[in-house]
Amino acid sequence: MTLNCWIVDDEPLALSLLESYVQKTPFLKLTGKYSNALSAMKHLADEKVDLIFLDIQMPEVNGMEFARLISDHTKIIFTTAFSEYALEGYKVSALDYLLKPFSFADFLAAAKKALNWFEMIDRKPVAEAMQENSGIFVKSDYKLLHVMFDDILYIEGLKDYVKMYTEGQSKPILSLISLKSLEEDLPPDRFVRVHRSYIIQKSKISSINKKRIIIGEKQIPMGDTYRKHFLSIIGQ
Repeated sequence: MTLNCWIVDDEPLALSLLESYVQKTPFLKLTGKYSNALSAMKHLADEKVDLIFLDIQMPEVNGMEFARLISDHTKIIFTTAFSEYALEGYKVSALDYLLKPFSFADFLAAAKKALNWFEMIDRKPVAEAMQENSGIFVKSDYKLLHVMFDDILYIEGLKDYVKMYTEGQSKPILSLISLKSLEEDLPPDRFVRVHRSYIIQKSKISSINKKRIIIGEKQIPMGDTYRKHFLSIIGQ
């Protein structure tokens, strides 16, 4: 996925720095660069903008006022030298708030938040388009992979990431998505949450040993919160 983005800042040095950061970010495409909000406003109706890196303190129309005029589709990341605007920034649904001076690493982390947002929005239509609900599309290494449900052994959650272990593959598929979000796209008759960090495919279970579920050579813990539901599903 590529996000069309604008940068709006009245400081020439900040504008140049942001442009260099955008150019180093593979999933961002710079489609607008403006030194004030009024200039940017003239083009709002003509272009589809996914993301705007927006300064707050600018002459005539400040960034906060400009943010209130932007459509719900366009997301905002504020870039400012003044921390006191942070709370107000979140009131206009800003995705992030970068306090100047910020590094490329900080910029990239904020940009990835935007990428995750748009991928989440797009994931539902893609899933609905799959034929006969035979698999799921997941983003991994900037590619969209179609993983067949039949191939999935179990899935491990790691904060904002998941590791999807599949048959015949020595390495898991790593995807930037929460385990909870992924669980919503899996057929509940085949997959079950057995731990806060694990989802398994019932048909892949080799055995159950006390509080451990064995799938192949992997011993998966059974969380107390999920134990009763899991045992009822398998008829125990």
